[in-house]
Amino acid sequence: MNGRILIVDDEESIRFTFGSFLAREGHEVLVAEDYASALGIISRIDLDLIFVDILLGGYSGIDILREIKKSGLRCPVVMITGEPSAETAADSVRLGAFDYLFKPVRKEALVHMTNMALHHKVLIDEKVRIEAEKEKYRSNMEAIFRSVKDAIITVDIDMRVIEANEATAGICGTDPGKIVGKGFGDVLNQCHKSCHKVLKEILKTKSAIREYRIECRHQRRPHQVVLLTGSPLTDRDGKFVGAVLVIRDITRLADLERELKERHQFRNIIGKSRKMQDIYRLLEDLADTETTVLVTGESGTGKELVAKALHYGSIRTAKPLVKVNCSALAETLLESELFGHVKGAFTGALRDNVGRFQMANGGTIMLDEIGDISPRIQLKLLRVLQEKEFERVGDSATVKADVRVIATTNLNLREKVRMGEFREDLYYRLKVVEVALPPLRERVEDIPLFVDHFRNLFNKGFKKKIEGISDEVQRIFMHYPWPGNIRELEHAIEHAFVLCHGSTIMVEHLPSEVKEYSKTESPVTEIMPHDEPQKIVQALDKTGWNKAKAARLLGVSRQTIYRKIDEYKLTKPIE
Repeated sequence: MNGRILIVDDEESIRFTFGSFLAREGHEVLVAEDYASALGIISRIDLDLIFVDILLGGYSGIDILREIKKSGLRCPVVMITGEPSAETAADSVRLGAFDYLFKPVRKEALVHMTNMALHHKVLIDEKVRIEAEKEKYRSNMEAIFRSVKDAIITVDIDMRVIEANEATAGICGTDPGKIVGKGFGDVLNQCHKSCHKVLKEILKTKSAIREYRIECRHQRRPHQVVLLTGSPLTDRDGKFVGAVLVIRDITRLADLERELKERHQFRNIIGKSRKMQDIYRLLEDLADTETTVLVTGESGTGKELVAKALHYGSIRTAKPLVKVNCSALAETLLESELFGHVKGAFTGALRDNVGRFQMANGGTIMLDEIGDISPRIQLKLLRVLQEKEFERVGDSATVKADVRVIATTNLNLREKVRMGEFREDLYYRLKVVEVALPPLRERVEDIPLFVDHFRNLFNKGFKKKIEGISDEVQRIFMHYPWPGNIRELEHAIEHAFVLCHGSTIMVEHLPSEVKEYSKTESPVTEIMPHDEPQKIVQALDKTGWNKAKAARLLGVSRQTIYRKIDEYKLTKPIE
């Protein structure tokens, strides 16, 4: 065992002799002739052993020993003296010297003492290392205990509390610092003590209990529901010494389960938020009417589902629901598609064609993206709504139209009316009742329902058994602005299903635009804090509440606009 050794002696012969002996044994040797040079080396170099003469001119080896102990160094110090004295030896050992040698020192005694001292140094270092690891482990455990939101209580075999974390105060209403050493049953004085019975069962059977659900009937939280998980505790020898109980507050989850028994879905429309509950009631009111309905909302908010709910919830449910995408066809083709044509009406009209209004007779026609139709089509559509009749292209005969019209758009029709791009009379004919679908970012409480819905859907489609999403994915989903709304969420989950080969969807499985959202979000830097809301509203008003255009106008990202709208609870003025 080799080490770095310092020899402090004012006699050069001693320094040389000791140095020669120890160097031949493979040790690294340093020497100092007085107090000052010795302290200089000690302060700069990590040493394993120090030999120091008790007599050093104006100072003594005892002075060096005191400085070593004062600085907290752990290296052994062996005192050397040429004048044997029981008092001097006792003083040096009392002050912390490892041992002492009397001059003249024989080589065998020096080597033996060196080996003993270095071995002692190894033991000291190992002890310090183990204690440091224990302290680190204890600190880590304390940090974990503090950070865990579940209450964690450990008891001995007599059910006396050994330890309890801070979460115990919030869940059990008990100060964790005041219950240690007390009987578990004695400290639960504000609840039904249901968990006391569970803990007794663990101690009796010496077996674990997993996710046992109880109602606490706590005085301050009478509706609190918790999930209990408990396990027996054993020491390092495997001896049974007690039990640990983990108490998880699932009151919110229990409330959600109760809500799920209520109306979180209406004719395939998912949502439990206040806005969706209002829409459900409106759809019920519209079920038995013939009223024309305008369904508005951003792309991907579920406008087609609303149209289906209106049709299949009405007395027309047995008749056809015919859908037309008004933005997908040119004017002449759209006119023929809507109203039909007769043979020879135009080049390529080789036979009579029945239009969508005629096909939907007795039922419902859904005019998707109604804001994109041309002025001529607008005029013909206005007549259908007013007179309930139309003519096919190339025909003068009038066709009656017993059809309920449901129009959908993601555009601001009022703004298009103001700009002269949409007929005002048609606008009011269409908007007898408006169903305005909120974007997903305004109903984030519905996101977990959609996640579960799409998870079940894709588990069947992909033949997988993905059980859920990670907490980090949940956090991202709840904060991401979802410009593509429910359709984008569906595609994000489908993307994750393709990449996920485990049971839980992680951040790495998400599309890049969702995954990187929090990293790319930029603050509104151009807007002064005191008038930020007003400037955002002004920009939105100028752009007809088009968030992308408003973002460009303000020189910020679209995600920032969404975040600021949510932050200041800005809403579009009622038209």
